[in-house]
Amino acid sequence: MKADDLILFSSVVELGSFSKVAAKYNLTNSVVSKHIKHLEEELGVQLLYRTTRKLTLTEAGRVLLHGARNVRAATQEAVNSVAGYGERVTGHIKMSVPTISGELLLADSVAEFCQMNPGLTVDMSLNNQFVDLVEDGYDLVIRTNNLEDSTLIARHILNSQWVVCVSPEYLKQAEELSQPADLVHHNCLLYTGQTTGANEWEFIHQRQRYFIRVAGNLSTDNAVALRKAVLSGYGIAYVPRCLVYQDLRQGLLTELFPHQAGKQLGVYAVYPFTRQPQNKVRLLIEHIRTSYTDIAHYFSNEKVPSDMSE
Repeated sequence: MKADDLILFSSVVELGSFSKVAAKYNLTNSVVSKHIKHLEEELGVQLLYRTTRKLTLTEAGRVLLHGARNVRAATQEAVNSVAGYGERVTGHIKMSVPTISGELLLADSVAEFCQMNPGLTVDMSLNNQFVDLVEDGYDLVIRTNNLEDSTLIARHILNSQWVVCVSPEYLKQAEELSQPADLVHHNCLLYTGQTTGANEWEFIHQRQRYFIRVAGNLSTDNAVALRKAVLSGYGIAYVPRCLVYQDLRQGLLTELFPHQAGKQLGVYAVYPFTRQPQNKVRLLIEHIRTSYTDIAHYFSNEKVPSDMSE
């Protein structure tokens, strides 16, 4: 089985006819047909029902399609990764980024990229909700989440570990906090700026994941407001490590259950499957990826060093 067979198969499904695929790749209809036939022979299954009016996927074709799209996307990304680096970057990019990463590093990173490319402008929205890329006309979205939409291409950047944290002042007057189950007796401040799980905190015990349902007198979708409330000693929070990294280093907050907190989400650069990214978008993704890599320790679950150890 050849990669170009899979690429042509996914293109036939997307465009709906052999002739359109032939025109796109500068081939003849018969060559496209031979590739699809060869693929079916190699697999020993029929992938498409062919009529004079349309092509329809068989059950086997539907199963194969996802993998074929991945092969096509990977091939395109490999070519794109070395293409266009000497070109002048101009034009406009509309993008959406999560609020925490936007304030922590992406505002500076994107502004730096614009300064490096004077002919480029960027419209960057800080939004935790997963926007409709195609409908709303976004060229690029940075998201921290578990992605399931197969109509999108997502490039993984790094993983974001979450931490349970509390101020030393709260701990001084707190009831016992020796295990995650004790959290049900405490004021847990809820971060609602996430898709799910604001009041269900995820933990790991002997490689098994479980959830503790917590409650508290404050919930907010604003991470900065939540951080201030925790720093002031009003309760306990479960937030991305990058939000409180400096507070942990400086001893302003204490991490609870560091080996048991189990929430970890991927950070992805996302763009629509139906729209091949332009060179300006590819280069911006690379620039953003470098920015994340430079402070990857903000996101990891490794022990945070104290100022005295540096």
